[in-house]
Amino acid sequence: MKIFMILAIFLLLGAFFIVSNNNLALIEDEGREEFRDKYGQWLAGILDNSRDVTAYVVKLDWLPHE
Repeated sequence: MKIFMILAIFLLLGAFFIVSNNNLALIEDEGREEFRDKYGQWLAGILDNSRDVTAYVVKLDWLPHE
């Protein structure tokens, strides 16, 4: 449950930052469309970065050297 709450807070904070940094008016259709595009790009970037970090971690040598 804690992980879900942390994830929800992270996603909400990201949405608030996107709205505030781009001065988007979500009341208007144009503002909602721009928000949807920017939020999607932000989420895609997070997924790409997570994939890259995971690939890097998997490639590391985790066995002890003698």
